[in-house]
Amino acid sequence: MSCILNIETSTNVCSVAVSQEGVCLFKKEDHSGPNHAVALGVFVDEALSFVDSRAIPLDAVAVSCGPGSYTGLRIGVSMAKGICYGRGIRLIAVPTIELLAVPVLLNHELEEGTLLCPMLDARRMEVYAGVYDRALKEIRPVQADIVDGGTYKEYLDKGKVCFFGNGACKCIEAINHPNAILIKGIEPLAENMFPLAEKRMAEGRFEDVAYFVPFYLKDFVAKTPKKLL
Repeated sequence: MSCILNIETSTNVCSVAVSQEGVCLFKKEDHSGPNHAVALGVFVDEALSFVDSRAIPLDAVAVSCGPGSYTGLRIGVSMAKGICYGRGIRLIAVPTIELLAVPVLLNHELEEGTLLCPMLDARRMEVYAGVYDRALKEIRPVQADIVDGGTYKEYLDKGKVCFFGNGACKCIEAINHPNAILIKGIEPLAENMFPLAEKRMAEGRFEDVAYFVPFYLKDFVAKTPKKLL
């Protein structure tokens, strides 16, 4: 049975969880603000003590790989790499945007054909968002969007679209479409990483610990057409 340490630091929330075969065994969260440099080390130490005291072999570390806060992702990935090096275990990268969709899929009833649009806040009316179906198949890749009434119109005109994440609330009035659904209170959390992490582990989708870097928000800005900036 695989045991995974999950680390999420892409936003102001810092969280750590231990999962084994689809069950969350341990979790710690700090919602007080960008306090990762202080909180993450404490949470990871408690998580490792938890597995070691129960003689549970740790098989891999999963870390949220962005997009997200430059500082938060750097702290989380550095910690994940250190554990992988120290314990000789594998590294798994979980996209933050996909992670946001997990609690929506698990806890909300969605009509057939409903699309998911997870959003991470950027600045002003900008977000970083992707569009997925209910199987988390990518309909549109993650990119930087300046949100107005026409940004997601091609999808909304065809059916329901759920918007969620810390960028969704500020955008819902601008989207202004009868097929737009806002789901509040969705944050990327380590306790929701394990379905994606375990799937990647089963598929053998591991990262090179030496060379892996997260997908910072600045990477999206660099790839966004100048007319959108």
